Amino acid sequence: MMPNKVKISYGQHPSQYGVLRVLEKKEPCPVVVMIHGGFWQSRYDLEENNPIAEDLSGRGYATWNIEYRRVGEDGGGWKGTFNDVIDAINHLSQLKESYHLDLSSVIVIGHSAGAHLALWLASRAEAKSDQMFNKLLVPIKKVISLAGVTDLKKMWEFHEEKGMKSHVSALMGGSPHEVAERYKVVSPIELLPIKIDHILIHGVLDRHVPIELSKDYYFKATEQGSNVRLIVLPDVEHFKIIDPTSTAWDSVIDTIRSSRTL
Repeated sequence: MMPNKVKISYGQHPSQYGVLRVLEKKEPCPVVVMIHGGFWQSRYDLEENNPIAEDLSGRGYATWNIEYRRVGEDGGGWKGTFNDVIDAINHLSQLKESYHLDLSSVIVIGHSAGAHLALWLASRAEAKSDQMFNKLLVPIKKVISLAGVTDLKKMWEFHEEKGMKSHVSALMGGSPHEVAERYKVVSPIELLPIKIDHILIHGVLDRHVPIELSKDYYFKATEQGSNVRLIVLPDVEHFKIIDPTSTAWDSVIDTIRSSRTL
């Protein structure tokens, strides 16, 4: 059975939309939200997630593959990118009845920079109300970080050491030294403990996001009582982890299924 695929806007900007894939079923579908990577830059988009979205749809999940304003677009970066991912998830409540969605156990999967946003969302689920960001209204059951940027400061340092232009600075509107307070409120490692069940999956051969970011986050998270697991994949690089034909993807499926059986 092929899933229905529909593009749905959650805001006025051209990049404020998601692609919902859902099977025609009588009973409500569990939902997996997907946040793509690309170091928050506008030249990368949600099409990166199409293969895994189709794979999960075929397994009976509704998938909400979200786009968001990125660096290089009007309103992208600080703070538009952050509010967009909240608004995209909140929009599920408006789709729930029409598309028979089960929002009781929403799983969020992020890859690379998308995993940074996914982990940040997990922290927002427990955050006290503030005026800085929009309020997350749809509960998240689990977050899966694939090759995730868990520490913005360390990612910035990694780029600096390589003599690269820092994509982190572009997102944040400055370096960790220039806008330190911003880093404290959106860098996942600064937001521990996070009580929501979350899993870090990272390949040893990753050259884009060093596996040390996930390892360091895991040790700190464990010390602080976070509900966290780390899965290290030998012989796996940055993009293999989102290749549904790879054994690395089997590890992702296992972590999704561990919360419920379809």
